[in-house]
Amino acid sequence: MVPRPGAEPSTRCPGPPRAGACYKTSGTLRRLTQPSPGGLWWCPELRGGLGGSWSQRDGRERATSWTAFFPFSCEVELWDSDEPITSKELERRVAGAYGLLCLLSDRVDKKILDAAGANLKVVSTLSVGVDHLALDEIKKRGIRVGYTPEVLTDATAELAVSLLLTTCRRLPEAMAEVKNGGWTSWKPLWMCGYGLTQSTVGIVGLGRIGQAIARRLKPFGIQKFLYTGRQPKPQEAAEFQAEFVSAPQLAAESDFIMVACSLTPETKGLCDRDFFQKMKKTAVFVNISRGDVVNQDDLYQALASGQIAAAGLDVTTPEPLPTGHPLLTLKNCVILPHIGSATYKTRNTMSLLAANNLLAGLRGEPMPSELKL
Repeated sequence: MVPRPGAEPSTRCPGPPRAGACYKTSGTLRRLTQPSPGGLWWCPELRGGLGGSWSQRDGRERATSWTAFFPFSCEVELWDSDEPITSKELERRVAGAYGLLCLLSDRVDKKILDAAGANLKVVSTLSVGVDHLALDEIKKRGIRVGYTPEVLTDATAELAVSLLLTTCRRLPEAMAEVKNGGWTSWKPLWMCGYGLTQSTVGIVGLGRIGQAIARRLKPFGIQKFLYTGRQPKPQEAAEFQAEFVSAPQLAAESDFIMVACSLTPETKGLCDRDFFQKMKKTAVFVNISRGDVVNQDDLYQALASGQIAAAGLDVTTPEPLPTGHPLLTLKNCVILPHIGSATYKTRNTMSLLAANNLLAGLRGEPMPSELKL
């Protein structure tokens, strides 16, 4: 989404002449306040509103075409597809823009910033991770950055625990056996996995998400939490009586390893051959951070050789993972398509926060959630 303040509204959109951002859409909208004459709906939270054509269906108002406007005029150019915009197309469209709202799949590098030019004042990303942004270059140009931390913590932690349970209890294998006729009768050791009770859980990165994961795992009867990172976090660790250890010690002593750290030069490739060789043969490895934290070739070898028991990944390199990738041939590797924050509520909250970050940046006001560079 590329806003350009000061543009005239599109004539195809209804609404008052001062309307700015123009869209054409169909969808259900909740009534925020009573509409004023002329089909205008005001949203105090956004300090803006909607004006347009409305129809009734199933007792709900539906917008058939509408205009969004805010206290300043703003033209919005929208990439109207679920598929990522190509770098070439983004280069073309971002030229002259004052702001850019992007996804984690959009690489905003020097080339894109050069194409945008001197007008670009703010980049707002619909993500908590910012490794797709050329932060050094952005800082050099005095561009502000908005992001969406905290709002996706719970959803991501829920997914992490779901992925751990799915992997350690071999649920995809069990489901496949039901469908392919492999389920013949009850057998004492058939489809046995690993339980959490009385286990040691190692967390790589005890940040917001790492803490939320530990909080959810604690009621399972975890005996001990270990964590590793740049430095000890005694205050945060106290809730779980977690012990700060080195990465090699965490690998060696943990029954389950949850990777929840940010991708940095220090964490890139952290989980490699040496790391996996230190792990127990019965250990389960889960990564919900970024694919580049793991050396996937080394992980494949560890899983295929039985060096570790199983792995669950919500992130890979690249994304999407090619369908012919060796990891996809393994029964003891569960791979999800990066859906950590994929709940309706979380994605809606992230979208609103990203939009508010962008608008605040364009107005020169404090952002609800600004990345300090």
